[in-house]
Amino acid sequence: MTPRLGLPTRLRVFWRCLFIQAAWNRRGMQNLGFAFAIDPALRRLYPDPARREEALARHMGFFNCHPYMAAAILGGAIHHEEKVAAGQEPGAAALDYKATLQGPLAAVGDGFFWTALRPFFGAAAAAGAIWLGWPAVVGALMVYNLIHVALRWGLFRAGYEKGDGVVADIARLALPKLADRLRLLGAALCGLAAGLLALQAGASAAGGWGALVAVAVAAGGGYLALSRGAPLLPAAYAAALAAAVVAMLVGHGTGST
Repeated sequence: MTPRLGLPTRLRVFWRCLFIQAAWNRRGMQNLGFAFAIDPALRRLYPDPARREEALARHMGFFNCHPYMAAAILGGAIHHEEKVAAGQEPGAAALDYKATLQGPLAAVGDGFFWTALRPFFGAAAAAGAIWLGWPAVVGALMVYNLIHVALRWGLFRAGYEKGDGVVADIARLALPKLADRLRLLGAALCGLAAGLLALQAGASAAGGWGALVAVAVAAGGGYLALSRGAPLLPAAYAAALAAAVVAMLVGHGTGST
């Protein structure tokens, strides 16, 4: 019979998983954090010290993944270690699982969390701060952390319960498609923040119309550049530079009159 870990042990593992990068190093990357996170589970599964040491040594090898998506791999590794402890699988099963998934899940996590979800809430916090003040920043941080912690727990639980089947669960989330939508919404929020700043400048100072002109020039030039196939980052830098130059020229002209 395959041993099953109780909820308190799984919660301890998940809590440690939140700090998987605390011992990041160039040789093993996240290996120390992974071994530290899975240790409470191994202590339950392997009462014999020799077997426990052998199991822990297995997880001291190289490991590198997106820190949020690593929760799915950690849960799946425990799933396989339960079978190893019961004699149903060889000790290399958990290592094969980690080696197979760490690369693909790293790419999914980078694309969704780092280039979509986090920038979206950053833009939401910026626009909200202009409109509502600092409570909007606190609110954006709270919602972002609620979402990513809930996703990490869901991934960890799915990995533990389904092992290799977690791949299908992650595919059903359609994170790349959701990331595309979040990027578009984030860009819209950035435009909203720029418009709010321009309106505030126009209302508070005589030379504030320079900001309005700068925003219009930057937005129009950026749109034309992107529509002609220009790369996103160079177009954004060029638009920002053009906005700064126009604002200074208009502000100088307004000040001289």
